[in-house]
Amino acid sequence: MVTRHEFAFAPTYRLPALALGITPRTAWVELDDPEAAAQELRVRFGLWRLRTPVANITGVQRSGGFAYLKTVGPPHLSFSDKGVTFATNGEAAVCLELGTPVKGIDPTGRIVHPGVTLTVADPDRLAQELTAHPAR
Repeated sequence: MVTRHEFAFAPTYRLPALALGITPRTAWVELDDPEAAAQELRVRFGLWRLRTPVANITGVQRSGGFAYLKTVGPPHLSFSDKGVTFATNGEAAVCLELGTPVKGIDPTGRIVHPGVTLTVADPDRLAQELTAHPAR
C-alpha cells in the first residue's frame, strides 16, 4: 500500500501555484509501504517530479517560517546547497537530507539536489513515517 501526503495550500499560494499547474490534484508526496519490494518516496508538484529510494534519505527534520517570495510558485533551488523546495505555504515543512543527490527541477539531471523540503499537510506524520521506515 502507498501512503499519499497532500500538500497544504495556503490561500496566498493558491493562485500563483494554479498558474503553474500546481493544484491539490497535481501535487502530492507518495511513500511506499515498508513491505514493498522497491521502497521509494515520490514527489509530484505540477509538472515537476522527484523520486528517491527511501534508503537514500539520511536525515529528516521539521522546518518552517519561510519567506513568501522565496517559496511561492514553482519549486525553488537553494543556491547555497542546491536543495529543492516544493512549497505551498511558508509555515510548516519536512526537510529531507539525501545520501546521493537526485534530479528534480532540471529534467536533464545536470542539477541534482542533496536535500528536499516539502510543505505537506501533516509534516509530523510524514517525518514519523520516514523516521520509522525500515528501509532507512
